[in-house]
Amino acid sequence: MRFCLERITLKLNPIYRSILLGLYGGTVLAALAPAALAQTAASATPSASTTADNGIQSVSIVGSRRVGNTSATDTVVPVDTIPMTKVAEQSGQFDLAQVLANVSPSFNSTRQTGADGADLIDSAALRGLGSDQTLVLVNGKRRHTVALVNLFGARNRGNTGTDMNAIPVLAIQNVQVLRDGAAAQYGSDAIAGVIDVELKKSLGCESVAGFGEYSRHDGKNWLASAYCGVALGGGVLGITGEYYDRGRSNRADPDSPRIIGDTKSKNQTVYLNGEFPLGPGKLYLTAGAQQRDASSAAWARGGVGSDDIPSRNSAAMYPDGFVPFINGDIDDRYGTIGYRTRIGEWASDFSQTYGYNRMRYDISHTLNASIANLDLLQGGQGVSQDNFRAGGFAFRQLTSNADFSRYYDGVLGNGLNTAFGFEYRAENYQIFAGEPNSYIDADGIGFGGNPGSQGFPGFQPADATDKNRHSAAAYLDLEADLTDRAKLQGAVRHERYSDFGSTTTWKLAGSYKLTNDFLLRASSSTGFRAPSLQQVYFSSTFTDFVAGVPTDVKLAPNGGAVANAAGIPKLHEEKSKSYTLGATWTPTRNLSFTADLYHIEIDGRIVLSGRFDADNYPALGATLQSLGVDQAQFFVNSVDTRTQGLDLTASHKMDLGGGKLNTYLAMNFSKTDVTAVHAPSSLAGYEDVLLSERERLFIEQGGPRSKATLDFDYTLGRLETDFRIIHYGPQTLGTFDGPPVPDQHYEAKTSADLSFTWAFTDRTKLTVGGTNIFNVHPTTQDPNETDNGFKYESVQFGLNGAAYFARLSHKF
Repeated sequence: MRFCLERITLKLNPIYRSILLGLYGGTVLAALAPAALAQTAASATPSASTTADNGIQSVSIVGSRRVGNTSATDTVVPVDTIPMTKVAEQSGQFDLAQVLANVSPSFNSTRQTGADGADLIDSAALRGLGSDQTLVLVNGKRRHTVALVNLFGARNRGNTGTDMNAIPVLAIQNVQVLRDGAAAQYGSDAIAGVIDVELKKSLGCESVAGFGEYSRHDGKNWLASAYCGVALGGGVLGITGEYYDRGRSNRADPDSPRIIGDTKSKNQTVYLNGEFPLGPGKLYLTAGAQQRDASSAAWARGGVGSDDIPSRNSAAMYPDGFVPFINGDIDDRYGTIGYRTRIGEWASDFSQTYGYNRMRYDISHTLNASIANLDLLQGGQGVSQDNFRAGGFAFRQLTSNADFSRYYDGVLGNGLNTAFGFEYRAENYQIFAGEPNSYIDADGIGFGGNPGSQGFPGFQPADATDKNRHSAAAYLDLEADLTDRAKLQGAVRHERYSDFGSTTTWKLAGSYKLTNDFLLRASSSTGFRAPSLQQVYFSSTFTDFVAGVPTDVKLAPNGGAVANAAGIPKLHEEKSKSYTLGATWTPTRNLSFTADLYHIEIDGRIVLSGRFDADNYPALGATLQSLGVDQAQFFVNSVDTRTQGLDLTASHKMDLGGGKLNTYLAMNFSKTDVTAVHAPSSLAGYEDVLLSERERLFIEQGGPRSKATLDFDYTLGRLETDFRIIHYGPQTLGTFDGPPVPDQHYEAKTSADLSFTWAFTDRTKLTVGGTNIFNVHPTTQDPNETDNGFKYESVQFGLNGAAYFARLSHKF
């Protein structure tokens, strides 16, 4: 019975497999995803819960502190494991964020265009919340966020987040997803859930080569990736190298000077992951580095006859207009070294983790119009340099952990696991100024040409910052097997930050098997998210286009002169309450159903405010005039939100025509509402500016409120065919002009992917196929009202249309 159930669940959506398998505790989650090979439970067991000869646990299971023989599904809340084997070999997606977006209905990541730095790093989020409300771990250890703050684009505005694409897919054994609030277990950022990326450390070598392009023959993707696990010092060291070249695509109208589509990006990545016996315990290490050279097309500037001369262009340089390019040199590094051993009856784990992310801007095919205008006034041709080093920013994080766990057999029924630990985290955020010509106003404030490099003005010395903070935390985690059918888990965590004080969170969760075929589980928890250093200290002056009109905007740092003049208080943590209720039913061996409800309330959510200017807030007029800008905005704890969601799935397995057909349907319904806006006393009466209708809709409907995946996977001999239908629900976004101008409504859309895999041998496979094969696009909008100034916004599945790919994999 158990073996049959395991085989059934191999093709169940990863979000729900853990609920079903939890009916039969101790079963190791094997493989199910529309892009994952079905594997037997026996073959999956070593990677999911490996115990060394000396009894030291090798792999942490996200959501549980229990060690020993615990499986990935022996937890009281869903822990979903998405194997990457088939993804690495056969998927039409070449980067991790797009892979997960294609597999999980509750995971969203949409490539942005016309969003400056957000074009260069894809942000990702769970359960309808922001990207900085999902905690990402690597091998159970906290991974750093990026230095970038998303300022534009439909998704994750005002958020930082984790760059999932900095990790090569071939380096990954599986991705574990804890779909429950877990701040009491893991600390800040875990309001929406936790994603744990487990890296490979198995013997053997494999390689993948891939190519893809859109149906318009642009956006060409080239992938070359290799992994090799070698025996070393009695253990295994896994080494992965990857080169990924993504070409630029362009969906702008033929007569438009703009470029709208994917950024150009070249990634060079190396990752190491190993574990080695040392004395009475095991030494483990992870190290990774990625160098990314990316290029995004900014808004076009007009030529002769337009209002952009001399304010934003020079007739001598670009008489027909031009498109500036925002080029990002992104350096990402990650490393962990740790030691697991036993101290008496306690399993212990000591580790040090390092994370670093830096982005430097180089703006090309551009000019500083004020320099060009000054040159013209002085008798020159009216030119400036066309390339500028515009500065950038960096974020560094050091995390020290000491974790202890012990299982007491027979306590509180069938056994009690007790865990406690300590964490110390130090963070640093820097903004470094660009070269003077990237920001100066050479011909005088308010006269002639505008200052700075067009496309992205350089960071000024006044923007430069170098700020530090640290935090210390202690937690206690208890997990009890009350009976053969009932489990209970509780956790409490106290965390103190050097910059805003302390917070205490808790969690209580449990599960109960009503029958062998029906399981109920539920949880209740509080959570928090500390304001990121990026949100506290980011400072920049940039040009935005509002309904096609260029506007100079100051994003003022918290505690700075502009924020103080507006009465913006010091940022503090977001606080949350989370509730979940799940159930699963397996009426037959080949058919199963699951459901999961969640409710999340967040108080004091940190948002990027609307734009304040001399008209809508006269008290700021003189300050803005002295800075030579039109508008200002800030980060502020001013919004309360409520997110409610439902996940449903049905899975079926059958023999058909001599082959195997696995079918599954997975759906996510999620709704986020702003329940209150709390303006600082100085801004009382300006709530509509603080959070405009447009900004409110970005929070509530930045991602689709529903998403469904229907997958048919059929294997006959050496041929495997996968047909996947992905349905995206409607979205509504605001407009620049607001009422009475109607909101932008995006109709529900359905995309389809199709692939064919031929196994020449058990080691060599070729996959060919297409994504979005019916060339579906988002609903057309008025370009004057969209955030990217184009008729297609970067929503749902993006705006590029159909794509085709081929991928060849070989194991040595």
